[in-house]
Amino acid sequence: MLLEAMTFDEVRSALAEGRRDVVVPCGAVEQHGRHLPLDVDAVHADRIAVEVAERLGTALVAPTIRVGVSPHHMAFPGTISLQPETFEAVYSDYCRSLAAHGFSTILCFSAHGGNFAPLAEMEQRLDDLVGPETRVIVFSDLHGLIDVWRSAVEDSGGDPEHVGGHADVAESSVYSYLRPGAVRTDQLVRGYTGPVDDVVLQRLFTGGITALSDTGVMGDPHGLSDAIGELCVQRVADMIARHFTERMRADGRRS
Repeated sequence: MLLEAMTFDEVRSALAEGRRDVVVPCGAVEQHGRHLPLDVDAVHADRIAVEVAERLGTALVAPTIRVGVSPHHMAFPGTISLQPETFEAVYSDYCRSLAAHGFSTILCFSAHGGNFAPLAEMEQRLDDLVGPETRVIVFSDLHGLIDVWRSAVEDSGGDPEHVGGHADVAESSVYSYLRPGAVRTDQLVRGYTGPVDDVVLQRLFTGGITALSDTGVMGDPHGLSDAIGELCVQRVADMIARHFTERMRADGRRS
C-alpha cells in the first residue's frame, strides 16, 4: 500500500491489476505550542493517508509531502515554510511522475490548515498538467475538518469549545494516540478560544498566529485523550474518503 515500501516490480503489478488510485498527503513542520513536537501535521497526514486508502479499497499511498505552507507560524523557532509556488511545484512533480507511471486518479489532502487554500487553488492546474487520462482530486474543506473534530471531541466526552484548530484538544489527542508518550503534558496551555470563522482564519493566515495567540495554540489542549484522538482520526478519514469517492463517482471513475 505504501508506494515507497514497494519495489518497482510490485508497483508495476499493482498498476496491471487495476490499482490506479494513489493518495498524496501533505503536512507541515511547524510549531504546535509548547506541548507538541514540530512534526504533528506530517505524522497526522501519514496515518490519515493509510486510513483513507483502506477505505477506498485499492488505492496506494505516495510519500507524504512533509513540509508545507506555514508562514503564519514563522514567529516560532523550528518552523519550516515553503512558498506557495514551491509547494505547488512539489505537488506538480509528484503528479507528473505518478501520471507518467499510469496512475489514473491522484487524491490530494492536507493535515495542515495552511495548505488547504493553496491546494484548492492549484487543483485545476494540477489536473490540466497531468492530461486527460489522469484526474487530480483535492480535499480542501477546512471548516468541515474542524466541525468533525468538534463532534468527535463531544462524542468522546470532551469539551468541543476547546477545539480551535491548532494544537487544541483534538489535535493534541490525535498526536497522543499516534505517538504515545510524546505529548509534553506538563506544558499544556490554552490559546485563542474565540470563534474560528473565515474572518479569524484570514487574520491568522495574513497576520500570523501571534495576532491571535502568543502561545502558538488555537483552542485549548486540556482534556486530551487517546479516545478523542482515535475518533478524530477515524472520522476525518471517513470524511476525506467519502469526498474522494463522491468525486470519483461523479467523474465515472468509480461505480
